[in-house]
Amino acid sequence: MIRSRIIGCGAYLPENIVTNEDISKRVDTSDEWIRERTGIRERRIAPEGVNTSHLAVEASRRALTDAGIDAGELDLIVCATTTPDETFPAVAVTIQSRLGMVGGAAFDVQAVCSGFIYGLAIADNFIKADQARTVLLVGAETMSRLLDWTDRTTCVLFGDGAGAVVLQAHEGEGTSADRGILNTMLYSDGRLHDLLYVDGGPSSTRTTGYLRMKGKEVFRHAVTNLAAAIEESAAKAGVAVADIDWFVPHQANQRILDGTARKLGVSAERMISTVAVHGNTSSASVPLAAMTAIEDGRIKRGDLVLMEAMGGGFTWGAALVRW
Repeated sequence: MIRSRIIGCGAYLPENIVTNEDISKRVDTSDEWIRERTGIRERRIAPEGVNTSHLAVEASRRALTDAGIDAGELDLIVCATTTPDETFPAVAVTIQSRLGMVGGAAFDVQAVCSGFIYGLAIADNFIKADQARTVLLVGAETMSRLLDWTDRTTCVLFGDGAGAVVLQAHEGEGTSADRGILNTMLYSDGRLHDLLYVDGGPSSTRTTGYLRMKGKEVFRHAVTNLAAAIEESAAKAGVAVADIDWFVPHQANQRILDGTARKLGVSAERMISTVAVHGNTSSASVPLAAMTAIEDGRIKRGDLVLMEAMGGGFTWGAALVRW
């Protein structure tokens, strides 16, 4: 059978670092308060004039270089983002233009923090349906543009960044030993809208709006839903959760990562955590965390890697990959 194999990865963070101390000068908070509740020390904030597409293009170029291909070999670009440069066109077509890709197709997917996992499912299905052989998937955000900088419960959590992967069709045997995406599991529940949303939009307020969140409720649903998604993904692949080498979770909050590990009965050391150094970058957080673990040698070829995320809406999902 055809497997969608990840053949290249790239990541990019803005140079501007904003520490907890910096934020404490703007709102009533402290480094200790933020670290204790979130595990975050700092985040990257894109300067004025630097848009989501700028971050996405840089991450994409690095992923293409890592894959050893050029943009002309791409059949499809999928960009997961909730912070596009403009209401339209899609960030993906801007990436397409700047990379010099001619032909093929490009579009965005909007599933907030789950966007990269949703994008993996889309790319995988395009490849399995023989509608694309080589796909660039990007998760890119400038979440700082959606923050109310007077709300200490949300402005301390988020940052800007981008991560990208190149997927390509390869032959597999149809077993869990195959390299590539073994399965993807997607879920949503629109009844939970009020727990995490942005209070604006072109159709409702004609403004961008600000991010609003009920943190305690989000935490409870995140741990329960993500643990269940991971268990279902492992069962579908015919492997035990204990056999998974690395978990690459959405980097929302260290407490969520620790709570999910406890619920699954796995060691916290197997949960790749980068939230301390870039905060919650929404759809970019999973590829950013994966890239960190690849660069430091933790994730190696042949490892069984479980990626998962949950975002506003609610949306959530998991993807099991043999690296």
